Amino acid sequence: MTFSRRSFLRTAAASVSVGGVTYFLPPFPQSRGQDKPKPSEQIRIASIGIGNQGTGNTKTHAKNIVAVCEVDQKRLADAVKLIEASGAKTPAAESDYRRILDRKDVDAVVITTPDHWHALMCVDACNAGKDVYCEKPLTLTIAEGRAIANAAAKNKRILQTGSQQRSDERFRRACEYVRSGRLGKITEVRVGIPGPNWIDRAKKPAQDSQPPAGLNYDMWIGPAPMRPFNQNRVHYLFRFFWDYSGGQVTNFGAHHLDITQWALGMDASGPTTIEGTATYHKDKWFETPEKCSITYTYANGVKVVCANGEKGGCTFIGEKGTLFVDRGKIVATPEDILKDELKDTDTHLYVSKSHHGNWLDCIRSRKAPICEAEIGHRSATVCHLGNIALRTGRKLTWDPVKEEIVGDKEAAAMVTKSYREPWKLV
Repeated sequence: MTFSRRSFLRTAAASVSVGGVTYFLPPFPQSRGQDKPKPSEQIRIASIGIGNQGTGNTKTHAKNIVAVCEVDQKRLADAVKLIEASGAKTPAAESDYRRILDRKDVDAVVITTPDHWHALMCVDACNAGKDVYCEKPLTLTIAEGRAIANAAAKNKRILQTGSQQRSDERFRRACEYVRSGRLGKITEVRVGIPGPNWIDRAKKPAQDSQPPAGLNYDMWIGPAPMRPFNQNRVHYLFRFFWDYSGGQVTNFGAHHLDITQWALGMDASGPTTIEGTATYHKDKWFETPEKCSITYTYANGVKVVCANGEKGGCTFIGEKGTLFVDRGKIVATPEDILKDELKDTDTHLYVSKSHHGNWLDCIRSRKAPICEAEIGHRSATVCHLGNIALRTGRKLTWDPVKEEIVGDKEAAAMVTKSYREPWKLV
């Protein structure tokens, strides 16, 4: 069920102010879960968003899931069957996430929706006393990330961003070697991202049409601008349209630029200048770049190049050698760099062997997870800054302390985005 616009306007909206930006959130009845589950107790989870990555996340937590939420009725039914097949009890099934947040039998939520929904759901969940696992990129805009981080801190919620490479031993080891100076001073990092796979998945071109039966398209759109339904813009394909996501820069870039931030010791900061170039599909079948190259420069002089055509993963270039890391692979030149094991006096970073497991452990301990809200926000910010530079075609100056684009009013306005009524961002 969904709430009518009249129902929204009949009640006072909740709001959160961030850096002069006020988020007005349609209200829902508040229910706060217990602050700290006992170690022996089951953490009762609701899965919000079931398609694609959401299916995997639902399978991961199947035995702990007590509720599922999805605006596509077929996917919702499939999720119920998936939970039942795991041997768990039949979960509650809803199409409006606020009904999930109002449930007293839900301790935590896993959010695997299109990016344009992340901020509202995360802030609402934190305000409802739920702990959160939210897929990357954490947000659609920079201002949303600050709102999420503030809401998590204010409500003392455990929020894990789904940047699972932080829980991969190879990526952690690479960052430890970089941070320990094994490559000498880092001069450059090269990050490779794939080109768009929209064409591989879409029926091209497709005409606008009526939404299919069983899809609550108004709720799928949510805070984004209303556009006619088109099968080439929904479900996985949302990723290549600015209203919902940021292309491969916020898809794979969110993974590899996150690792770059970790290796450079920039989890609480970011680059100071950003510039780039992009090309777009000549027939405008999708909106995000077909090819792009972005150069980030940090205050310490390190340059980070994120581009299509670069070797996938992260290549760290230092005065004493290079180190490349990607999923399933870590190599160094010269090879002796990795043969010399880290010492007790070297830098050792947060160890997590399971990204979802780390989240659950932290829900019980109330310690910060490996990719908490502040980190997820900062890593997403790097991606968003790259896209803003591409879209404006100008070099940007970023103040990572104030979290502001300096000297460019048009670009500065792009750190936030208006929401469709009754969801508001003003």
